[in-house]
Amino acid sequence: MEIEKYRELIKSIVEKHGQCHSDDLPAATLREREVETQIAFDVDRDRYLMFHVGWRGEKRVFGCVIHIEIKEGKIWIQRDGTEVGIANQLIAAGVPKSDIVLGYRSPYMRKFTELAMGY
Repeated sequence: MEIEKYRELIKSIVEKHGQCHSDDLPAATLREREVETQIAFDVDRDRYLMFHVGWRGEKRVFGCVIHIEIKEGKIWIQRDGTEVGIANQLIAAGVPKSDIVLGYRSPYMRKFTELAMGY
């Protein structure tokens, strides 16, 4: 696949997950509505993120749910806090396993997957 196709696919996946989190909010309690799901795309550097930011009472909430990068033609999954798994979604969309790196796994552990090793 071309890098541009990877970019569009990643954006689509992240936006879909962002909508799922936002759709849950109307049924949530008032306190949970203080937490917002945000998406940030840095297309110049090929970085794609989804995170939560806000407050639950006096407790600060900030956490990255999804962090994906494109480096040297490969899709690096740096953080995957989804149930379905970003790699599974990419494979189902036709991305070759050789173009997906589980960046959140150590290089030693990556060799036990069917996915790319990275550098």
